[in-house]
Amino acid sequence: MFPRIKIWGAATVGTKGQVVIPAEAREALNIKEGDKLIVVGNPERRGVAFVKSEVVEDKLQDMQNGLLQVQALTKIEKKGRQKQ
Repeated sequence: MFPRIKIWGAATVGTKGQVVIPAEAREALNIKEGDKLIVVGNPERRGVAFVKSEVVEDKLQDMQNGLLQVQALTKIEKKGRQKQ
């Protein structure tokens, strides 16, 4: 149903809204003290997840690089049409 998803246990929300990520999960995902995590969720499904901000930044950089490649190809195609 959910490929490559690992369940490490449960966490309780504290009085300040803090959640402790289980040590095994922190170790497996290389989450260190001070790391920034992006909080994402789906209100309809009442779910929440944390993603390391560096992972999000890397994916956005990949997308930007892909868009730049598309932009370059589009310019080449436009130049080719103008010559015809």
